[in-house]
Amino acid sequence: MPKKSPNEASPVAHFEQSLDELEQLVEKMEAGDLSLEQSLTAYERGVGLYRQCQQALEQAELRVRLLTDPAQPDKSEPFESSGDDN
Repeated sequence: MPKKSPNEASPVAHFEQSLDELEQLVEKMEAGDLSLEQSLTAYERGVGLYRQCQQALEQAELRVRLLTDPAQPDKSEPFESSGDDN
């Protein structure tokens, strides 16, 4: 399997950056100071960032499953919430 160049890093590598940018966009939109056009642009960017974050989380979970049981990653149990989502 060929290695990715640094410019082609996986979404996992950029997760926190994408999440930070998404949080900043939400704060700007909640402040209500954006025009309609700016709000639509911010929303479109936010949807893209959300999808990147979701993909990164899915890839991270797959990596953990592969590390847990490399022979049968499909049979591993999903993570359970501890009830503390804070």
